[in-house]
Amino acid sequence: MTGTEFFAGQRSVKTPSGDIHYIERGSGPVALFVHGVLLNSYLWRHQLAELGDLRRCIAVDLMAHGNTEISVTQDVSVTANAHMLAQFLDALDIDQADLVGNDSGGGICQIFAALYPKRVRSLVLTNCDAHDNWPPEAFQGFVGMVAGGGLAGTLAAMLADKSVYRSPQALASAYERPEAVSDDTIETYLRPHVRSPQRTRDLERFVDAFDCRHTVEIEIPLRLVRAPTLIAWGTDDVYFDLKWSHWLQEAIPGTRRRVEFKGGRIFFPEERWSEFNQEVRAHWAAASEG
Repeated sequence: MTGTEFFAGQRSVKTPSGDIHYIERGSGPVALFVHGVLLNSYLWRHQLAELGDLRRCIAVDLMAHGNTEISVTQDVSVTANAHMLAQFLDALDIDQADLVGNDSGGGICQIFAALYPKRVRSLVLTNCDAHDNWPPEAFQGFVGMVAGGGLAGTLAAMLADKSVYRSPQALASAYERPEAVSDDTIETYLRPHVRSPQRTRDLERFVDAFDCRHTVEIEIPLRLVRAPTLIAWGTDDVYFDLKWSHWLQEAIPGTRRRVEFKGGRIFFPEERWSEFNQEVRAHWAAASEG
């Protein structure tokens, strides 16, 4: 499915945080999918295509990402994005959701679960920021580049020559098979960030706001989250070491299962979508049984 095909059915809803854009497929209890930095709801295309028989699957574009529209003064920190998810659910009259997160989106899901535990029916966390590993050491170079004013040039370079995106200097380490990432996928993820100078600035603000205090501060309430939780982790991730899957398993009392994807990297839900979807199906089924 191309990016154009995926976003053909995109909707938006007004919230106090802005006009939040999203895609939904299927019917039943709501499952909310949350992507990470640089990407958008397209990350979850395989989940929306395959899991709609079990859930009303909704993939949201975070603030400063995708087609979501925000004001120039809108707080775009990860905690602000967690509050946005609550506003988003309110706007759609949704009380509870099965939450699924990846990368910084997984960190945002942890914050949401800690602040709004009654709204989480179940939780799935894949390779993501946790506790004081935000941003991870391997991502510090990117954070420094953004702080130094290099984001616009970097985005332009990756869009002009897609091989730059797939290179070891950029996103190669995020994929098991970076050579298989299509030009269309790269366009779909990055083009929204350069539609205007303000959109690029919003992404800068999102990255500049990275601070582990957001997840450190919610450790105590996170340790009270009893929603059935699946920890699914790629084992070959330079950003989020396997030890963080163990940390989350120990920290979240609702954890039912921790599963490893051998050789998987941060974006394994996109690359190994079939295997991942099987785990999510099994988790949802077990959670429904109580």
